[in-house]
Amino acid sequence: MACGFRRSIACQLSRVLDLPPENLIKSISAIPISRKQEVADFQLSVDSLLENSNDHSRPDIQVQAMQLAEKLKCDTVVSEISTGQGTVNFKINRELLTKTVLQQVIEDGSKYGLKSELFSGLPQKKIVVEFSSPNVAKKFHVGHLRSTIIGNFIANLKEALGHQVTRINYLGDWGMQFGLLGTGFQLFGYEEKLQSNPLQHLFEVYVQVNKEAADDKSVAKSAQEFFRRLELGDMQALALWQKFRDLSIEEYIRIYKRLGVHFDEYSGESFYREKSQEVLKLLDSKGLLQKTIKGTAVVDLSGNGDPSSICTVMRSDGTSLYATRDLAAAIDRMDKYNFDTMIYVTDKGQKKHFQQVFQMLQIMGYDWAERCQHVPFGVVQGMKTRRGDVTFLEDVLNEIRLRMLQNMASIKTTKELENPQETAERVGLAALIIQDFRGLLLSDYQFSWDRVFQSRGDTGVFLQYTHARLHSLEETFGCGYLNDFNTACLQEPQSVSILQHLLRFDEVLYRSSQDLQPRHIVSYLLTLSHLAAVAHKTLHIKDSPPEVAGARLHLFRAVRSVLANGMKLLGITPVCRM
Repeated sequence: MACGFRRSIACQLSRVLDLPPENLIKSISAIPISRKQEVADFQLSVDSLLENSNDHSRPDIQVQAMQLAEKLKCDTVVSEISTGQGTVNFKINRELLTKTVLQQVIEDGSKYGLKSELFSGLPQKKIVVEFSSPNVAKKFHVGHLRSTIIGNFIANLKEALGHQVTRINYLGDWGMQFGLLGTGFQLFGYEEKLQSNPLQHLFEVYVQVNKEAADDKSVAKSAQEFFRRLELGDMQALALWQKFRDLSIEEYIRIYKRLGVHFDEYSGESFYREKSQEVLKLLDSKGLLQKTIKGTAVVDLSGNGDPSSICTVMRSDGTSLYATRDLAAAIDRMDKYNFDTMIYVTDKGQKKHFQQVFQMLQIMGYDWAERCQHVPFGVVQGMKTRRGDVTFLEDVLNEIRLRMLQNMASIKTTKELENPQETAERVGLAALIIQDFRGLLLSDYQFSWDRVFQSRGDTGVFLQYTHARLHSLEETFGCGYLNDFNTACLQEPQSVSILQHLLRFDEVLYRSSQDLQPRHIVSYLLTLSHLAAVAHKTLHIKDSPPEVAGARLHLFRAVRSVLANGMKLLGITPVCRM
């Protein structure tokens, strides 16, 4: 990818600068395309070279760039060398650019961009990604949607880079809410309702028992008692809890299937109820556990009694807490997977929790705690359906599918589809994911149905539409043309802009792999779609000479292939008709 062009430039620079090519590759970047004029293909930032030197006088950057450019020569790869603002710019031989990029896109297929010199020497790692993590016995809340799609993207990207990824769904399947739920079900539960619509019924029971517990101290007391029985392994309490858990997971799997998400392991806080006792013993043996007047056990992470650095790890009745179970889970996963990195994907409200968990692992003597990473994200505001405020993800998915079907029915160009429901769902999901991924993950954002469904502009609907349109070009003209092609037929500005943009795909993947932000890929794909839309209007295939038509078809096929690769990384299934 970047088809060895970056390496070729680095080799020439290395002879002049007396530096190994490897040290230069990441300083050579593809130049973003410009609508106003044709630009060179790559640039070397002279500033990035000087950062590594100890010369404090820092001579004028522009002079440095011009002096360096004078020492370099054009060759079979580079046809033109010029300077910009503190940069040396390289233009690749146009026919070579065309032939190499298109061949590479076709040959590498789904690996295009990942075989780049930017990723060479990348060590293969074992990576655990914990994401989604809904609370058992509660309907899948929209608040878990962001964790689900962000975690899925991170796992997809790491897998594409060749790492061994384990996707864990760590369910909220333990804790005081089960005391409430167990008591609530004994008071208000119906077995037949539980079987026919488990999450809805458990949600109703949970709401009702919470109301009762607020007014009636005896209900709150029996809830505490029920959870204590669970912690002590009472068979009857555990059987009811197990039933709630199994029915919930069945429902979740059905919804994950709609989202195109899968997990390697469903674990949960319940797995660590015994191991969390071992954690407490270990903290105690290291002299880190302190008892409070209320009878709870805490760890003082500041060492000087700073109240903001005190983490509670045990209730006064001896039962475990969220933090204790997270410590036990981390230790267990290290034993099981021997991971190089473990990534937790949760909202930014849990930032302090994870800082404390990682710090406690460190003071317990686990130096691998520094391999644990929290990827926080902001909150979605204003997600409502026509029926009002929405709590449940399934309502959102149903609404998206319904609105998308209505939109598709109203558009004259919509093709007859074999499965309109499935297409509507895939296009709707693309719309949802692109709206979510356009900004920084840490930012809160205002959800807007109108913006989600726009077919023009920077939306998921536009991406899917572009992919479907390019697919139909291949179907209509593909048979006779896709053999060899003449590079001289692709020298129009629209073709060159697309080729230059295709050249940048590896850089965009590299940037996302560094900061785990999907917005780089989103922005790249939207630009690619806009470039394709412009080219589609001007670079006609129909009625063009066979040689020209064949070359253009190759170009459009390369665009569609890279578009599909990027969408799949983001967790979007590309559609071929809409």
